[in-house]
Amino acid sequence: MALFKNLFSKEKKETLDKGLEKSKSSFFGKLSKAVAGKSKVDDDVLDELEEILVASDVGVTTTIKIIKRIEERVAKDKYLGTDELNLILREEIAGLLSETETDSKLGFHIPEGKKPYVIMVVGVNGVGKTTTIGKLAHQFKSQGKNVVLGAADTFRAAAIDQLQVWADRTGVPIVKQQMGSDPASVAFETVQEAVKQNADVVLVDTAGRLHNKVNLMNELSKVKRVMQKVADNVPDEVLLVLDGSTGQNAFEQAKQFTAATEVTSLAITKLDGTAKGGVVIGISDQFQIPVKYIGVGEGIEDLQAFDKFEFVDSFFK
Repeated sequence: MALFKNLFSKEKKETLDKGLEKSKSSFFGKLSKAVAGKSKVDDDVLDELEEILVASDVGVTTTIKIIKRIEERVAKDKYLGTDELNLILREEIAGLLSETETDSKLGFHIPEGKKPYVIMVVGVNGVGKTTTIGKLAHQFKSQGKNVVLGAADTFRAAAIDQLQVWADRTGVPIVKQQMGSDPASVAFETVQEAVKQNADVVLVDTAGRLHNKVNLMNELSKVKRVMQKVADNVPDEVLLVLDGSTGQNAFEQAKQFTAATEVTSLAITKLDGTAKGGVVIGISDQFQIPVKYIGVGEGIEDLQAFDKFEFVDSFFK
């Protein structure tokens, strides 16, 4: 199908295939058992498929949508062989992701003449937030952009130190203060420095604490408000980083953060170490927020711009 034409470089595609290997093996191992000895897709097969999708962390709501679509295909075609199930699943999941993804561009595209383009990065500790920022800084710098990092996660000394390591590694300037400083103050100073340097992109790390929704909302609102004193209508993006290996916990974090602030894009990390790759499908569908990046390895190039067709192609290869 033209729908699944390979858009990635061979190397990137191989990394994606490898990164989704555990998810794919787990999913198809269960699916093979479910259809063993069956010649057609009947109610029993659909029941088994529903359980497999839920177990793959696609989520109940999205699973029901997928099953309903397949039931409609079965009713319409009268007879569907189990050997066709793989292709049908592939088509229906790609269709679902297409409906979710309103933005067809891959990754972040910095518009000409918009300086600085401010990306505020949110997410709980341990999801790979700071690493994602470092890898994005590397990507933007590779594109010839001037990047400034802001260490506004001031509640952990380790967060500031880790971002400094990435700043050194990628060769980009960092704005930081002492641990315990006001995060909004760091964000203000970061945007101020970016304006002074005529920087293209600002990546602001924020505290990863889900202490409670009200405090989180107030904190993120303050960071936004203070940055807007330096540049109008910033941040341009609020990127929520989620750990794909936590499955349903990632759904809960997405729920908390989308309630606390206007999340505009998602990055889902650590997919290479888990069989829970289905979480990308469920989160993308349920929150109607574009997945911009997925992490499929530890290398600096292994944060990939998310392409729904390449993802489905690798998952069902």
